[in-house]
Amino acid sequence: MRISDVVKRKGGTVVTVRSDASVTDLLDLLAEHRIGAVVVSDDDATIAGIVSERDVVRHLQKDGAGILEGPVSAIMTAEVQTCSPEDELVALEHTMTENRFRHVPVVVDGRLAAIVSIGDVVKHRITDLQAERDQLSAYIQQ
Repeated sequence: MRISDVVKRKGGTVVTVRSDASVTDLLDLLAEHRIGAVVVSDDDATIAGIVSERDVVRHLQKDGAGILEGPVSAIMTAEVQTCSPEDELVALEHTMTENRFRHVPVVVDGRLAAIVSIGDVVKHRITDLQAERDQLSAYIQQ
């Protein structure tokens, strides 16, 4: 299976935030879309970073509530692990698990195309396992 299989099921919509947006604006965006991370992009195509709920919590604990009025760029992860639609899903699963990433942007020709979360990967895996189980059950009942 490939990353493209997951993207086909979930869609390619990606919520982004500008690097100069405030952390408070970021929190509003996360709550509005009920998501755990946002790609930081000033043009909705190139990736400047990624920022998650965890980043906010860690910086709040370390630096205090003042970060809420500061820019997203101050708390984002600038070195972003990405994948392509052609990458194998198993490889992404290992990367996400080993590096403790929950969200990985999908890039096509250097441009942001989608984002895959660990929840998307698990949902895809469960759907496939259920289909396999149904096929085996049907085969046994013949």
